[in-house]
Amino acid sequence: MTGLQGLTWIGSSPWLYPVLEVVHLLGVALLVGNLVAFESRVLGWSRELPLRALARLSLVLALCGFGLVALSGLVMFAAHPGDMLANRAFVLKMGLVMLAGVNAALFHARDGLRRLDGLARVQTLVSLGLWIGAMICGRWIAYA
Repeated sequence: MTGLQGLTWIGSSPWLYPVLEVVHLLGVALLVGNLVAFESRVLGWSRELPLRALARLSLVLALCGFGLVALSGLVMFAAHPGDMLANRAFVLKMGLVMLAGVNAALFHARDGLRRLDGLARVQTLVSLGLWIGAMICGRWIAYA
């Protein structure tokens, strides 16, 4: 057994794969929940909250969530790599996650937090849409 094939036993474990799914969901909750709070503020809600302080807290927690999602997702992928790569919902999910990452990088590269202009607001809406789409595809993987 080499590479990812060495981890296929994970999929047959009666407890490990479900634990990984729980960790994945906790990561999604941290990631998306904090992005919703931060992006809602960028969109103009709760203006009484200091934006930079909220950004520091929310984005650190969102990155921790993304770390949990990435690690647990990689291990779950390793349990069934062939099945996942053949699954359209999985492939679409990965594309949406990649686009969400590019969108976030562009938001920060153009200093959207400082600008808070129309494009920053559009980028936050796009971010929410991409992450919601990724979550929908994630749930759809089992049925595709």
